[in-house]
Amino acid sequence: MPMITDIEDYFTKGCGRCKRFDTPQCSAQIWRDGVVALRKLCLAAGLEETVKWAHPTYMHKDRNIAMIGAFQGDFRFSFLNASLLKDPEGVLEKAGPNAQVPSVLRFDSVQKVNEFAPIINAYLAEAMSYAEKGIKPVKIVREIEMPEELTEALAADPELSEAFDALTPGRQKSYAFALNNAKKSETRIARIAKYRDKIIAGKGALDR
Repeated sequence: MPMITDIEDYFTKGCGRCKRFDTPQCSAQIWRDGVVALRKLCLAAGLEETVKWAHPTYMHKDRNIAMIGAFQGDFRFSFLNASLLKDPEGVLEKAGPNAQVPSVLRFDSVQKVNEFAPIINAYLAEAMSYAEKGIKPVKIVREIEMPEELTEALAADPELSEAFDALTPGRQKSYAFALNNAKKSETRIARIAKYRDKIIAGKGALDR
């Protein structure tokens, strides 16, 4: 099933990554009021809206700032390049057990989004200021140097993140190598979408 490329499809049908796409069982539809509330906050902040990894992604000065995701148990607002954020309220959580820094706000109601709106607005303004100043997070040294696009795709997709973490180091390296060979970010994003089923299946980039 092809993933969506039109932003409006996410809010009316879903991401296109599973058989629940465009059905009442789709997570994006179950949490529709909440994800729409998050969308309104991003647009009101002046962020540019696009689709990456089949999710609404918000940019400023050509930098990824935040992403919206909906899952069966909750819906989430993820700050990209979150290691820069000071998080004075201490509300950010790690996306998963292997995440390097806290970057996620998890919600289970639109009321909670409304309660967190002042915090979200403040954190977005902080992230946007870093983008305007060209400030980038210090790269975390890893045994495997993963491209930023893969790191962000894993943060947006818990199922993919769990499957990737379960791969052998050699198979993880095969994806990092294949993605790092691409010069353009758009090419790396397209390759990640193509590789998703193989990663879920526990295969390496060169496996059939």
